[in-house]
Amino acid sequence: MRRSLASFATGVTVVTYAADGEPRGATVNSFTSVSLDPALVLVSFGRTTKAAQLLGDRPFTINVLAATQLSLAMNFAGRPSPNLTVPWSPETAVPRLHGTVAWLECLPWATYDGGDHLIFVGEVVRYDHRRGEPLLFHRGEFRTVGPAIADLPPFAMGHGARDSHWIGYAHRLHHVTEPGLVGP
Repeated sequence: MRRSLASFATGVTVVTYAADGEPRGATVNSFTSVSLDPALVLVSFGRTTKAAQLLGDRPFTINVLAATQLSLAMNFAGRPSPNLTVPWSPETAVPRLHGTVAWLECLPWATYDGGDHLIFVGEVVRYDHRRGEPLLFHRGEFRTVGPAIADLPPFAMGHGARDSHWIGYAHRLHHVTEPGLVGP
Protein backbone atom coordinates (compact mmCIF):
# COMPACT_ATOMS: atom_id res chain seq x y z
CA MET A 1 0.00 0.00 0.00
CA ARG A 2 2.86 2.38 0.82
CA ARG A 3 4.22 2.03 -2.75
CA SER A 4 0.80 2.70 -4.23
CA LEU A 5 0.42 5.85 -2.15
CA ALA A 6 3.94 6.93 -3.11
CA SER A 7 2.81 6.98 -6.75
CA PHE A 8 0.82 10.11 -5.95
CA ALA A 9 3.11 13.15 -6.24
CA THR A 10 2.66 15.73 -3.50
CA GLY A 11 4.01 19.09 -2.52
CA VAL A 12 6.29 19.34 0.50
CA THR A 13 5.22 21.47 3.45
CA VAL A 14 6.53 22.29 6.88
CA VAL A 15 3.86 22.79 9.52
CA THR A 16 5.11 25.32 12.06
CA TYR A 17 3.72 26.20 15.50
CA ALA A 18 4.90 27.40 18.90
CA ALA A 19 5.37 25.07 21.85
CA ASP A 20 7.03 25.92 25.16
CA GLY A 21 7.71 29.42 23.82
CA GLU A 22 9.82 28.10 20.92
CA PRO A 23 9.05 27.80 17.20
CA ARG A 24 8.74 24.19 16.07
CA GLY A 25 7.96 22.45 12.82
CA ALA A 26 7.50 19.15 11.04
CA THR A 27 7.83 18.23 7.37
CA VAL A 28 4.65 16.74 5.92
CA ASN A 29 3.25 15.93 2.53
CA SER A 30 -0.15 14.94 3.95
CA PHE A 31 -1.70 18.35 3.37
CA THR A 32 -4.81 19.18 1.39
CA SER A 33 -7.52 21.77 0.94
CA VAL A 34 -10.86 20.85 2.52
CA SER A 35 -13.16 23.82 1.90
CA LEU A 36 -13.10 27.34 0.45
CA ASP A 37 -16.08 28.60 2.47
CA PRO A 38 -15.15 28.42 5.25
CA ALA A 39 -11.46 28.27 4.30
CA LEU A 40 -10.31 24.93 5.74
CA VAL A 41 -7.20 22.81 5.18
CA LEU A 42 -5.93 19.64 6.81
CA VAL A 43 -2.65 18.04 7.75
CA SER A 44 -2.08 14.70 9.38
CA PHE A 45 0.67 13.42 11.64
CA GLY A 46 1.52 9.97 12.88
CA ARG A 47 -0.04 9.60 16.32
CA THR A 48 3.31 9.01 18.03
CA THR A 49 5.13 12.01 16.51
CA LYS A 50 6.10 15.02 18.60
CA ALA A 51 4.10 17.26 16.28
CA ALA A 52 0.90 15.26 16.84
CA GLN A 53 1.42 15.41 20.59
CA LEU A 54 2.31 19.13 20.68
CA LEU A 55 0.04 20.66 18.05
CA GLY A 56 -3.16 20.14 20.03
CA ASP A 57 -5.26 23.30 19.94
CA ARG A 58 -2.42 25.57 18.85
CA PRO A 59 -2.54 27.83 15.78
CA PHE A 60 -0.22 26.63 13.02
CA THR A 61 1.17 27.66 9.66
CA ILE A 62 1.46 25.44 6.62
CA ASN A 63 4.58 26.51 4.69
CA VAL A 64 4.69 25.28 1.07
CA LEU A 65 8.40 24.83 0.41
CA ALA A 66 10.19 26.20 -2.64
CA ALA A 67 12.25 23.84 -4.80
CA THR A 68 15.36 25.47 -3.29
CA GLN A 69 14.39 24.55 0.28
CA LEU A 70 15.30 20.87 0.42
CA SER A 71 17.56 21.52 3.43
CA LEU A 72 14.54 22.85 5.36
CA ALA A 73 12.49 19.80 4.43
CA MET A 74 15.26 17.54 5.72
CA ASN A 75 15.77 19.65 8.86
CA PHE A 76 12.13 19.43 9.91
CA ALA A 77 12.01 15.75 8.95
CA GLY A 78 14.58 15.05 11.67
CA ARG A 79 17.75 15.23 9.56
CA PRO A 80 19.18 18.64 10.43
CA SER A 81 22.31 20.09 8.87
CA PRO A 82 24.68 21.70 11.37
CA ASN A 83 25.23 24.65 8.97
CA LEU A 84 21.55 25.42 8.43
CA THR A 85 20.05 28.58 9.87
CA VAL A 86 16.27 28.26 9.85
CA PRO A 87 14.82 31.35 8.13
CA TRP A 88 12.05 32.18 10.57
CA SER A 89 9.92 35.06 9.35
CA PRO A 90 10.29 37.93 11.81
CA GLU A 91 7.45 39.33 13.87
CA THR A 92 4.73 36.80 13.13
CA ALA A 93 2.21 35.70 15.75
CA VAL A 94 2.42 32.09 14.57
CA PRO A 95 5.88 30.80 13.54
CA ARG A 96 6.35 30.95 9.77
CA LEU A 97 9.25 30.24 7.42
CA HIS A 98 10.67 32.89 5.10
CA GLY A 99 11.15 32.24 1.38
CA THR A 100 8.41 29.66 0.83
CA VAL A 101 6.23 29.71 -2.30
CA ALA A 102 3.10 29.93 -0.13
CA TRP A 103 1.94 29.89 3.46
CA LEU A 104 -1.40 29.50 5.21
CA GLU A 105 -1.84 30.53 8.84
CA CYS A 106 -4.53 28.51 10.57
CA LEU A 107 -6.57 28.47 13.74
CA PRO A 108 -7.50 25.03 15.06
CA TRP A 109 -10.88 23.90 13.70
CA ALA A 110 -11.08 20.20 14.60
CA THR A 111 -8.96 17.13 15.28
CA TYR A 112 -10.05 13.70 14.09
CA ASP A 113 -8.97 10.14 14.71
CA GLY A 114 -7.31 8.85 11.56
CA GLY A 115 -6.19 5.36 12.57
CA ASP A 116 -2.46 5.54 13.26
CA HIS A 117 -2.59 9.30 12.47
CA LEU A 118 -4.33 12.36 13.85
CA ILE A 119 -5.99 14.67 11.34
CA PHE A 120 -5.79 18.37 12.15
CA VAL A 121 -8.18 20.67 10.32
CA GLY A 122 -7.33 24.34 10.43
CA GLU A 123 -9.31 27.43 9.51
CA VAL A 124 -7.15 29.62 7.26
CA VAL A 125 -7.06 33.15 8.66
CA ARG A 126 -4.10 34.58 6.67
CA TYR A 127 -2.21 33.43 3.62
CA ASP A 128 0.10 34.58 0.85
CA HIS A 129 2.07 33.21 -2.08
CA ARG A 130 4.86 34.26 -4.42
CA ARG A 131 6.24 33.15 -7.75
CA GLY A 132 8.52 30.15 -7.67
CA GLU A 133 8.63 26.42 -8.14
CA PRO A 134 7.49 24.18 -5.28
CA LEU A 135 9.42 21.25 -3.85
CA LEU A 136 7.71 17.94 -4.70
CA PHE A 137 7.85 14.40 -3.32
CA HIS A 138 7.21 11.33 -5.47
CA ARG A 139 8.12 7.67 -4.97
CA GLY A 140 10.36 8.41 -2.03
CA GLU A 141 12.36 11.16 -3.75
CA PHE A 142 12.32 14.92 -3.72
CA ARG A 143 11.67 16.41 -7.14
CA THR A 144 10.95 19.64 -8.98
CA VAL A 145 8.21 20.56 -11.44
CA GLY A 146 8.78 19.63 -15.09
CA PRO A 147 7.34 21.32 -18.15
CA ALA A 148 3.58 21.66 -18.34
CA ILE A 149 1.95 19.05 -20.55
CA ALA A 150 0.39 21.87 -22.60
CA ASP A 151 3.94 23.08 -23.38
CA LEU A 152 4.83 19.84 -25.14
CA PRO A 153 4.43 19.60 -28.90
CA PRO A 154 1.75 17.11 -30.05
CA PHE A 155 4.31 14.50 -31.16
CA ALA A 156 5.77 14.32 -27.62
CA MET A 157 2.49 13.93 -25.77
CA GLY A 158 0.97 10.63 -24.77
CA HIS A 159 3.62 8.35 -26.27
CA GLY A 160 5.18 7.43 -22.93
CA ALA A 161 8.63 8.31 -24.22
CA ARG A 162 11.19 8.26 -21.43
CA ASP A 163 12.80 11.53 -22.56
CA SER A 164 9.66 13.48 -23.48
CA HIS A 165 10.34 16.08 -20.75
CA TRP A 166 13.56 17.08 -22.59
CA ILE A 167 11.56 17.51 -25.78
CA GLY A 168 9.39 20.03 -23.94
CA TYR A 169 12.45 22.04 -22.91
CA ALA A 170 13.85 21.93 -26.45
CA HIS A 171 10.48 22.96 -27.87
CA ARG A 172 10.29 26.00 -25.57
CA LEU A 173 13.90 26.98 -26.32
CA HIS A 174 13.21 26.72 -30.04
CA HIS A 175 10.04 28.76 -29.62
CA VAL A 176 11.94 31.51 -27.80
CA THR A 177 14.92 31.60 -30.16
CA GLU A 178 13.08 31.18 -33.46
CA PRO A 179 9.78 33.08 -33.20
CA GLY A 180 7.29 32.25 -35.88
CA LEU A 181 8.78 28.85 -36.74
CA VAL A 182 6.66 26.89 -34.28
CA GLY A 183 2.93 26.92 -34.93
CA PRO A 184 0.22 26.74 -32.27
